[in-house]
Amino acid sequence: MVTDDMVIQVLRNSTLTEELRDSEIEHLASLIAVREFKAGESILEPGDPSLKDALLIHGSGDVEVTAATGGEQMTLHLLKPGDLAGIIGFVGGNVLQISAAVVAKTDSKVLVLERTRFESLLNSQPAIVYYVMRGIVRYTHGIVRRMNMQSVEMSNYIYRTGGRF
Repeated sequence: MVTDDMVIQVLRNSTLTEELRDSEIEHLASLIAVREFKAGESILEPGDPSLKDALLIHGSGDVEVTAATGGEQMTLHLLKPGDLAGIIGFVGGNVLQISAAVVAKTDSKVLVLERTRFESLLNSQPAIVYYVMRGIVRYTHGIVRRMNMQSVEMSNYIYRTGGRF
């Protein structure tokens, strides 16, 4: 089936599964649902409990992460296939503290891994759980590193211009 092939391909290209063997990726893929979103449709909104316990993995289409600032939406990041969203809710964090939205800019497919389905692997496949969680940490670290770099660039710009924009 084309969708199954797409799920496997996206997982293989994601930091989420960098340490998994092919058979483990296929096992993980069997737990994933694919949701389709139309252009302009919201995938994840701040405080939205509908996907609060799910890890979202960008499959296809143009998807962006935005945040409201100064009364308007600002693009924070354009997701690539294999990129993650919904990490805070998936690991049990408070979804009410999330301020970013995920929006489909074009018709898109998103892989959805529900926490309860993932946790079902704890007894039978603990290595998959361990390596996937390591992948989530690596992905999150990359986000923090990118944001720190952008912050330094902005500070340098402000310093060079004397705060004059």
